[in-house]
Amino acid sequence: MTPINNAPRLLLRRLQMIMAGTGSADDRLQDIMQLIANNMVCEVCSVYFIRSSDVLELFATEGLQRQAIHQTRLKFGEGLVGFIALSGRPQAFADAQEHPKFVLRPETGEEDYHSMLGVPIMRAGKVVGVLAVQNKSKRFYIAEEIEALQTVAMVLAEFVAGGELFESLEQSEETSERSTTTRFEGQVFAEGLAEGTAVLHEPKIEVLRHLSKNPTRQKRRLTKALNDLTAQIDQIMSAEDLKHHGEHREILDVYKLFAKDKGWKKKISAAIGTGLTAEAAVEKIQTDNRNRMLSTEDPYLRERLHDLDDLANRLNRHLMGKVGTAASADLPDNTILLAQNMGPAELLEYDRTKLKAVILKEGSPLAHVAIVARALGITMVGQVKGAIDHVEEGEQVIVNGLEGTVYFSPQSEILQGYQENIAQRSELLASYDALKDKRAITKDGVEIELLLNAGLAIDMESMHKSGAKGVGLFRTEFQFMVSDTLPRVKSQAEFYGAILDEASGKPVTFRTLDIGGDKPVSFLKREAEVNPALGWRAIRISFDRPALLRYQIRALLIASSGRDLNIMFPMIATVSEFIMAKEILQKEVDRHAKAGRTLPKTLKVGTMLEVPSLLWQMDELLPLTDFISVGSNDLMQFFFACDRENPKLNGRYDILSAPALKMLKLIADKCHEYDVPVTLCGEAGGQPITALTLMALGYRRFSISSSSIGPVKMAIRRLNLKKFEKNINLLLSRSDHSLRNQIQLYMQDYSGNG
Repeated sequence: MTPINNAPRLLLRRLQMIMAGTGSADDRLQDIMQLIANNMVCEVCSVYFIRSSDVLELFATEGLQRQAIHQTRLKFGEGLVGFIALSGRPQAFADAQEHPKFVLRPETGEEDYHSMLGVPIMRAGKVVGVLAVQNKSKRFYIAEEIEALQTVAMVLAEFVAGGELFESLEQSEETSERSTTTRFEGQVFAEGLAEGTAVLHEPKIEVLRHLSKNPTRQKRRLTKALNDLTAQIDQIMSAEDLKHHGEHREILDVYKLFAKDKGWKKKISAAIGTGLTAEAAVEKIQTDNRNRMLSTEDPYLRERLHDLDDLANRLNRHLMGKVGTAASADLPDNTILLAQNMGPAELLEYDRTKLKAVILKEGSPLAHVAIVARALGITMVGQVKGAIDHVEEGEQVIVNGLEGTVYFSPQSEILQGYQENIAQRSELLASYDALKDKRAITKDGVEIELLLNAGLAIDMESMHKSGAKGVGLFRTEFQFMVSDTLPRVKSQAEFYGAILDEASGKPVTFRTLDIGGDKPVSFLKREAEVNPALGWRAIRISFDRPALLRYQIRALLIASSGRDLNIMFPMIATVSEFIMAKEILQKEVDRHAKAGRTLPKTLKVGTMLEVPSLLWQMDELLPLTDFISVGSNDLMQFFFACDRENPKLNGRYDILSAPALKMLKLIADKCHEYDVPVTLCGEAGGQPITALTLMALGYRRFSISSSSIGPVKMAIRRLNLKKFEKNINLLLSRSDHSLRNQIQLYMQDYSGNG
């Protein structure tokens, strides 16, 4: 088969001439099948379009039996055509009949054809059909052939847009599904409850003109649009709340690098050279990028796909004169924003006093926009399939960001129930706010220190709003995760200095770089690991790449000149590792002093205790350390050999079980014996029942999320600890799978007026 890249513009012009002809739509479509078959030298060319919500119907064919037209139908996922539609990606088969998805429809007469190449036909980001070619010989299709067929498929999408082949299929889908579906399931990206008015984030972009006879003009349009796009990003970055160095700015810097990438522009220009308009070329290259990046197993690269999608959509809005998003409109006071996907830059454009929640059709909880949403306290639910396709602007929406559920035009009883829940939650949050300046002290006079887990510059604002006494764990890796290169010492020092400035004298404990595992960085080559949580991560990477740790310590010393500095090392498994880390730290301190720079006023060094092996080295470890931070998340998964990312194991083991509580009590007792401060970090400390139980075991410091400080403080102030701890210690000899229910009863007995 000969690829069409020898004369792509000629073929596309012929396609356009046929489409603009005067014959019936069916006849013109049949002529197109013949044209493609002849140009690509293949025996079969067929096109399937979606006739109902999940059924593909054969609309035209050159080579198969004509009587199969409008008779052969395949569901999404059925047969190779259905498989292509479901995947939304090109698929090539050297011997299609050997593929497990192959389904023979006798009426088509395709039993003689072995090789097959199929591509999805996309319209406004959705699969609306499949274009396929077949050959009798068993052969492999090359990249140029796949790319050529994709380009033709883009032009064929205009048939769907024109509506001549059938009544608007989207209208029939919406009518049938809309009448029965008002509830959608998604994934929680940022917790919360919200009710409000649906607002579409951006006008629906649909490329209607695919072909151009003037590539020079199209390339000029592309250059102007790229310049306008870069200027727009610069404008966002100059906003008052982004002027200071921080993670948001780091995200936008990476975002800007994508926009200025010469390779991106070169590929789009090459596509224009084949006869496409600038808009169609952008769409084509982004489809290519999407297919390539979806095939990678690297989670970092897959998450960057969302940023590229956002940039491509934004570029096409510049090309089509539809630059504005809903951010520039007069928003309702209770805006529920809906988007296919969005980047962090676009989220930051919205008035946060009016934006109550965001619903994304795609996205990931690890994506930059989700991280920023959590930092800003904006409820976000993602992976809500079908939501944008079925919502109307101005429609009433409920977002349950605790369970990942979305309701459109909810029935009155559902609406009333959620409004009551939202009101109750608002009252509860207000009661937590009222405790901000009050002490976390039990009814019998035991004071507890509540600190904040942080990792973003904006988290420092949450520290003050929540009344936290400081930052017990500042995760430093995010600055590295959003950078294409290793951040320089100067930029690291500026960032750490800004964090200390924002702390206003409250203590901040910086955890050194904890990358690897589920936190990849683009500048460090990674190899696939069977058990990444147990693999090359955290301090292990720092020992193998000591420059990473040395530069970070150097930056921390510069940032804390004349101020208090608290540093702790992650994933320490042996005392010897802690000693090695301290030696690297001491060399940097000596280097700093030798250079005549001002040292920190105080320097305290600690370790995370998250690897169980340290439990048998406490007597050797504690004399060497200034403090211990118990990393409950990792410690529990290592203790129970239970992957916390595996949904099948969710809830199988409980921290409120006798073995886990005995271990945690051992740690607290040892730290008290050596007079070493111990802090419980992680999700466990943010749950009132767990926090109170650990207080009964001797813990007096907790580093938790800002949203947990209010609930935990309220529970502390209601507790009679001395009575409570007697009963908790009696439970440690039991062999129950979980002690949670019994502890809950004790909480009721020794809280309130008890």
